[in-house]
Amino acid sequence: MQKLTAIIPTGNEIHNIEDVIASVDFADEILVVDSFSTDGTYEKAKTTGAKVIRREYQYSASQKNWAIPQAKHEWILLVDADERVTEVLKTEIQQILKNPKDGVVAYWIGRNNHFMGERVNYSGWRNDSVIRLFKRDYCKYHDKHVHAEIIADGDIGTLKEKLYHNTYITFDKYIEKMNRYAWWQAKDYDKKTGKLTPYHFVIKPFWGFFKHYVIQSGFRDGVVGLTIGYIQGYVIFMRYVKLWLLRKNRQ
Repeated sequence: MQKLTAIIPTGNEIHNIEDVIASVDFADEILVVDSFSTDGTYEKAKTTGAKVIRREYQYSASQKNWAIPQAKHEWILLVDADERVTEVLKTEIQQILKNPKDGVVAYWIGRNNHFMGERVNYSGWRNDSVIRLFKRDYCKYHDKHVHAEIIADGDIGTLKEKLYHNTYITFDKYIEKMNRYAWWQAKDYDKKTGKLTPYHFVIKPFWGFFKHYVIQSGFRDGVVGLTIGYIQGYVIFMRYVKLWLLRKNRQ
């Protein structure tokens, strides 16, 4: 079997760190990349036997691209602290490592998403998937602030089983996270967005809500779907408010 390094980026994840490490205990190396947590995540991770290194956080893609070359083994499984590798996914990954396919350097893995204590079946999250199993020397993240994905120099496969994903702690914490995303998105959108108009502040946020809640059947997820739709519209609105502020401060 090919050897595997599991990489776990962390930042104040004391509530997640033990469980996420336990879910990747089949890896030959577990590498926790901590961004100077202040809640005890770093100290707790060191007690698990994982290798723990630290780096000041800039943005997700930068942190992950720095971490990838630190891996001891060629195959990498990258898992965020709010994700878990299920037993069936573990078995599938082990089968891949026993019989790697020629030319395939990375794999898409779907995610079963949970929000506010409920499984999200629609709301635009139904077919959510990410590239998380990949070869170290053939893959890197696209250098952008938000929603960066792997760029692979080779073929990409798809796994059948999925990650468990629960990004929600409390509603206030989630809104804080979305506000950070809006700032990062503002930086990504600066160069590709022309003059800001009511289209950006009214039409696009409304479309974000309508797409998630109506077109992508968010209404079938009940209050959770309504909340996701509202937050999607809110984040788009805040993206352009923050982009307006970013440009204003340059003048």
